[in-house]
Order: sequence, then C-alpha cells, then structure tokens
Amino acid sequence: MPTPSLASLPIRRLTLRDLTACADLSADRGWPREEHKWGFLLASGKGYGIDDPDGGLVAACVVTEYGPRERPALAAVGMVLVAARHARRGVGRRLMRHVVEASDTTPLTLHATPLGRPLYEELGFKVTGRAEMLRGRFVPTGALPEVATRAATAGDLPAILRLDEEVFGADRTHIVTRLPAFADQLRVAEENGRLIGYAAAWPNMDTHVVGPLIARDTATAEALLASLAARTDRPLRTDIDVRHEELLDRVKEHGLASVMSSAVMTYGTTEPPGDWSRRFAPVTVAAA
Repeated sequence: MPTPSLASLPIRRLTLRDLTACADLSADRGWPREEHKWGFLLASGKGYGIDDPDGGLVAACVVTEYGPRERPALAAVGMVLVAARHARRGVGRRLMRHVVEASDTTPLTLHATPLGRPLYEELGFKVTGRAEMLRGRFVPTGALPEVATRAATAGDLPAILRLDEEVFGADRTHIVTRLPAFADQLRVAEENGRLIGYAAAWPNMDTHVVGPLIARDTATAEALLASLAARTDRPLRTDIDVRHEELLDRVKEHGLASVMSSAVMTYGTTEPPGDWSRRFAPVTVAAA
C-alpha cells in the first residue's frame, strides 16, 4: 500500500483517549510531556489532530472557547505541535487554517514563540501584546502582606466566577470549576468580606505554575503570589502581561527571573475582552 500524503491525512477531534499521544508529541519536539496540562486542556477545550499512519500524531493543537457555547466571545489556541519528522512540510499551516475556518466569526488569541510567529502572521494574526515568563523561588521580604488572603472554599465559587467573568470579559465557568481538581492550591484575596482577587498554583514538572492570577491591583497580585509560594517547596513559574511593569519588578525582587517572552496575537479582534488591568496572568498561555 502506498503511504498517503500528509495533505490527504484527515484532521480529527482529539479526546482524552489521545492524552498519551499528545504527550509523546510534546516529547518528540523536546518539550516536557506535561500530561497534567494536556488532560486539562483536552477536557475543557477542543483538541484537533492528524494521525500518523505509522503511529502517533503528525500534529496537534487545542482550542479553548469562552462565552456562550452557541456563540463564543473568544477562543484561545495553544499547544500547536508538529512531529519533528514532519516539520516544515506545511502541516502546521494546514492545521491552523482548519482552526481559523472552524472558528468562523469567533475572535482568536494565542501566545506565539519567535519560531511560530511568522506562520501566525501569514494567517492574519496580529501582535497585540506580550507576556513575560518568570521562574524561580519566591523569597519573602519579611514585611506583612498588604492584603489578606486565604484558601478558597466551595462557598467562594459563585463569587470567584462573577469576578472572573467581569475581569476576563467572557464566561470561563468550564475552566474555573475545574481548578479545584487541577490545581494544588486555590486562594482568594478579600477586603471587608468582598473578593478582590484569586489565584491558583498547579503542578507542572518540577514547578508550580501560578495562573490564573486575577487581582484588583499590584499589591493584591503580589500578596496572592506570596501566599501561594509560602505553601509550596517548588519553584514558581508564571506568565505576566508586560503592561504590569510594577508587578514584574516586584517578583524579580522576590527572586524570580525572566525566562522568555511570548507575543500575544489576535485574529478577528484588536483587543481581547475584559479588563487587562486586573488580569495579571493566564491559567496557562496554552489557554490564554
């Protein structure tokens, strides 16, 4: 039997049954396997992939939609990967075109590495921002936090959902309600009994990734970060919107160092919805 061409291989929806194949694809490209994150994304979003006739996946990506199911307000594209043996043969372009076409009128957003950015620009994505990845052990200053934080409880969920939708600009119930099981920590910040921020820390390889990080202001965001760091022996990792210059300076003073930056790109909109001034870090750049 002749080997089918890459262009003729169908694009299909991925499910949780494809988790190992997705992790294998990450490893093939020298990325961490990140099975915990893949499972979260496949459960809460739409995975797309191309099967390799020789086994495994040729390519994969995940699209996470926000807002009403019938008419999403925004969709985030992430984990766009092509197997090394099939790289530079148009597979990634074909997969991304499929995503753009499937999104119809739904605006898209993604975080692009320098390697991926030219492809996304070719497809019509525009750079609208930047995020800085930081990693390290958070060293407390010894000063008392300016804002009170505590562990979230089940009773906090309605308030967290209201705050999240107000700040993010679209309903993320399917993401937020998965955080208690996905994250090792979920904490809230309060003032006079009112929720003014929340953050999660979830395990990823040898780190705890902080995200989402929603906060009224820099002091609240710093207090949430400090409270999460105080309850883990792992280094922290987070991706902060570079417009939050004050928080970036503060976390570097606490011992985190810049690892890399990514371009925030959008398609079909010039600015994602919501209030960026209170949106400090995404759940993961793979889901914006």
